[in-house]
Amino acid sequence: MKKLILTDLDHTLLKTDGTISHRTLEVLRKCREKGVFFAIATARYWIGAERYTELLKPDYEITTDGTLIHSGERCIYSCELTADVTNGIVEEILKIVPTAEITVANGKTVYWNSKHIAESKKLHKAVYFEYDRPLRCSGNKIVAELPDESIARDIADKFGCKLQCYRGENWYGFLPSGAGKTAAINALAEKCGISLAETVSFGDDKNDIDMLKMCGTGVAVANAVQEVLDIADEVTASNDEDGVALWLEKNFLA
Repeated sequence: MKKLILTDLDHTLLKTDGTISHRTLEVLRKCREKGVFFAIATARYWIGAERYTELLKPDYEITTDGTLIHSGERCIYSCELTADVTNGIVEEILKIVPTAEITVANGKTVYWNSKHIAESKKLHKAVYFEYDRPLRCSGNKIVAELPDESIARDIADKFGCKLQCYRGENWYGFLPSGAGKTAAINALAEKCGISLAETVSFGDDKNDIDMLKMCGTGVAVANAVQEVLDIADEVTASNDEDGVALWLEKNFLA
């Protein structure tokens, strides 16, 4: 039976300083040598996760809050807002907050109206776009910096899309209705013939809850928010203590 490891990146597989330990890399390499598939499942855009995928070399990359799956250079799944809805959301955001910073992902391309793209560690490969004219493409995800969640929720309700909030941030994501990590994982499991019962997932934040619930074993790192700790099947050490590697050593490599 095929086995699959699924893990979030930030505050889960990555240490707080954004690095990946040698121990974690070695454990994942040994798991793959045993025939276990490995995938990341992250809210990050593809270009924001690229430096980690180059290092980790996962079999699959679920990025952009579960709206995209890549296997190497090949896109095997894409969930998109229509071009009209994409542009409508952007217009609505700018009408309410004219100075809002907005990013729109279309596959591996990310458009951003920031003057500081080159300084960004995550999005230095983004394309500058002022949104003074409509985008000629659909959007996998739109993210905007907004004063509070109520504004974001009103916009999501108006356009019938999913709202994604992020831990300790005032950035809000707008996704196609029904999109997310769980939809992507279901699509990946079906495509690859992997039973969810044979899948272990690791996470720390509210957007990981459904992923941990749906997999055979859902593991929270010790630094996870309380809601994740409450629903997890198991709790491992924190991200700074190589919690993912520790669990895999005990359960897959012992």
